[in-house]
Amino acid sequence: MSMNLITLLYLLASVCFIQALKGLSNPKSARRGNVFGMSGMLIAVLTTVFLLQKLAAQLDEIDSLVSGLGWVLAGLLLGGSLGTLMAKRVEMTKMPELVAFMHSMIGLAAVFIAVAAVLEPQSLGLVASAGEPIPFGNRLELFLGAGIGAITFSGSVIAFGKLSGKYKLRLFQGKPVQFGGQHLLNLLLGLTLMGLGLYFAASGDMRAFFALLALSFVLGVLIIIPIGGADMPVVVSMLNSYSGWAAAGIGFSLNNSMLIVAGSLVGASGAILSYIMCRAMNRSFFNVILGGFGGASVSAEQGGSSEQRPVKSGSAEDASFLLSNAETLIIIPGYGLAVARAQHALVELSERLSQMGVNVKYAIHPVAGRMPGHMNVLLAEAEVSYDQVFEMEDINAEFGTADVALVLGANDVVNPAAKNNPGSPIAGMPILEAFKAKNIIVNKRSMASGYAGLDNELFYMDKTMMVFGDAKKVIEDMLKALD
Repeated sequence: MSMNLITLLYLLASVCFIQALKGLSNPKSARRGNVFGMSGMLIAVLTTVFLLQKLAAQLDEIDSLVSGLGWVLAGLLLGGSLGTLMAKRVEMTKMPELVAFMHSMIGLAAVFIAVAAVLEPQSLGLVASAGEPIPFGNRLELFLGAGIGAITFSGSVIAFGKLSGKYKLRLFQGKPVQFGGQHLLNLLLGLTLMGLGLYFAASGDMRAFFALLALSFVLGVLIIIPIGGADMPVVVSMLNSYSGWAAAGIGFSLNNSMLIVAGSLVGASGAILSYIMCRAMNRSFFNVILGGFGGASVSAEQGGSSEQRPVKSGSAEDASFLLSNAETLIIIPGYGLAVARAQHALVELSERLSQMGVNVKYAIHPVAGRMPGHMNVLLAEAEVSYDQVFEMEDINAEFGTADVALVLGANDVVNPAAKNNPGSPIAGMPILEAFKAKNIIVNKRSMASGYAGLDNELFYMDKTMMVFGDAKKVIEDMLKALD
């Protein structure tokens, strides 16, 4: 295989990756986007194998190539099998943790490659023979790739723990972890990392390289722990961007154009998504990048009174009566719907109401759930018509004329405190304006606060009826009442 053909195949793979991103930007074309992404990766992997074979033939190292390819194929088989198993077993509610886990693996892979390149540069073609110094440009690229990769790995581990909510260690709790001088410490660590990286690039001192790696792992933890649970969707997209830039940095070191292109696409798209999420949550984009947001403490005054307050509650039969007499209904799905696996029952309910003449629409907040697009995937899995699903900016104007807003397991994204309480930690965050609907039905298991730890004034409004219970059970009871 000639180098011209290898370059052409890498170009074809890059086009597939670009088409994949384009397809994934819309639910209707997401399947096609996934096909493009998988095709591009297959082309890239096979082309890289042929490239290795060509380089080994030029160096007359066929034996070492065969041995090396054995390890590569074993890794592909093991990683591919584990990935397939995890993808098949993962529940919709655990998808954000899976994404965080994958980001951590990308970061760790970048670290391992950088370490291998520093210890054995001749094996990766950075130098002609052992003992020669690594060129300055390659050392600079290794510093960037390894540093960003280490930050991505440790930060993603913390994000995984916060998203799962299973671990008692304080670092993995949804509440922000703060201490005096935290931002100053992060700044000093960042400057130290830059100094060590530049020193390594200038001198090639391995001690500086491994010191910057250790500090990068520590910094990854420190920039994520002050971020509260409500901001985790932005963290997921931010870490996605970090993982891409780490891969691109290593691609420059290895002179692999495919890795550079793929990493740059992931890094840029993740950064753009982070910016969109920041706008949706009224956050500073630069604070997100530096890990300096989401650290506001929540007090009773900010989040609303924590005292027991009366609410108007009703049964599934009461809710179904309101729904059946409505002309327009806007459904707001949240994480509670995913936990209850109630999306299929919800589709059956909306279809029944549509047959009765009710105009049913779904409203999606950009950060609903635990990651960007979580609710879109949930509804797509239940085959909800894309024509019924609307983003926040397209549906908010319709709440004022809607007869009923049905809130299923959502909390923070419908909290009026974002608009009317300047002291709230979510003040200024755009929300789905369910409070404007003529009637509001809220389904929750209890009056527990949402992921942000805030009380929700929507639940105490006179026109709000709380229906407590598991979302799937409540929706099924609504269906029975309609019959």
